[in-house]
Amino acid sequence: MTTGPALLLATAVSASIATIVADLKECFVPARIFRPTAMAAIILLAAARPAATSGSYRLFITAGLAASLVGDVFMMLPKKKFAAGLVAFFVAHCFYATAFLRAGTARVEITTALPFLLCAFFMMRTLYPRLGALKAPVTLYILAMTAMAVLAAQRYITAGGAPAFSAFAGAMIFIASDVILSVNRFLKKIPLAQLYILGTYFTAQILFALSV
Repeated sequence: MTTGPALLLATAVSASIATIVADLKECFVPARIFRPTAMAAIILLAAARPAATSGSYRLFITAGLAASLVGDVFMMLPKKKFAAGLVAFFVAHCFYATAFLRAGTARVEITTALPFLLCAFFMMRTLYPRLGALKAPVTLYILAMTAMAVLAAQRYITAGGAPAFSAFAGAMIFIASDVILSVNRFLKKIPLAQLYILGTYFTAQILFALSV
């Protein structure tokens, strides 16, 4: 890794850790500075890395990261715009899924898709009674996230290699982040939830950037 991307990676990791610490200490003003700083560094990392993939892959991954930054902004507002943030992250997953699809995932095997579909079904069955007016947007979001993860997994199974593994690992960790967030928001409060939610979230986004 050359100096520029290495510096951006260090900035992204440092700002991510600073966000988590500030959030846990309920220092929300610093958290609102560090969180977009972390995502901006991750976006620049994806744009600056010597490409191991096609130009269109970089474009869609970067677009997904940018949509995630928009989602972060909605989630950081004094009165969280959860539904608006959900839409932004839905768009991000659509961009990521398109990147994996265009990178060569020509056909999805049922054996690849089935575990993710079962996970999505279990999530919806568990969350649905608690969602209220969010039933439709959360359902669409889970479907988009599932499609993204299936395509990432199939790409890694089909093509292999470090970039595909980085994307696959990012997809798995992103799902873990959303599962923790969903449990904490809709089912049961988790001690130090933001540590786990943001820790996995930033890790997933960095891995997506490193998959370029």
